[in-house]
Amino acid sequence: MRTTIDAAGRLVVPKSPRDELGFSAGTELELASVDGRLEIAVPSRVRVEDGPHGVRSRPKRPIRSIPSGSVS
Repeated sequence: MRTTIDAAGRLVVPKSPRDELGFSAGTELELASVDGRLEIAVPSRVRVEDGPHGVRSRPKRPIRSIPSGSVS
């Protein structure tokens, strides 16, 4: 699949991969140049911490609570 970069430097991700990967307006992406390629990834939403009770993951941002009764 091919796309182009516009004069402002924007890259359009076609609809089918956006839908497949769950990208929507405002989705943050990480870009990296690797061996002459542009790699695009969704940043991790957790960080790994090594603490006194072992290694565990923690959210990078507060997690929104789900109101009681909204999950069946």
